[in-house]
Amino acid sequence: MLKEFKEFAMRGNVIDLAVGVIIGAAFGKIVASLVDDIIMPPIGLMLHGVDFSSLFITLDHRHFDSLADAKKAGAATLNYGLFLNTVINFLIVAFCVFILVQQVNRWTKKPQPEAVAAPATKECPQCTMTIPARAKKCPHCTTQIA
Repeated sequence: MLKEFKEFAMRGNVIDLAVGVIIGAAFGKIVASLVDDIIMPPIGLMLHGVDFSSLFITLDHRHFDSLADAKKAGAATLNYGLFLNTVINFLIVAFCVFILVQQVNRWTKKPQPEAVAAPATKECPQCTMTIPARAKKCPHCTTQIA
């Protein structure tokens, strides 16, 4: 069983997948920072100083000055601001992956369609005998061929 596991783990596609997951996790952190630290502050400023990460609703209708205060008090909250940040984060990651895949597809060579050779022969429409494709007159029945 240990030998089978080693063979499974050493296959190229498993290692490629592991590398992809590690790079994806690091890329996710970069995008999260981009959303939280670069994109959301100007959007919040345009919306008159709204900080999305601090938007929440308490389910018991008590008022708290911040999400941290609500969590300290043990209040049940709907953190829709954090959800909005996560949705924007996802959209940016999805767009970046789309652009990356689009570029990789441009770089990879697409197989050229095999040229279909013109047939060397054809049938005479009058006598149905096989004649050369470039023939203008059937050698069997002497019909003119267009």
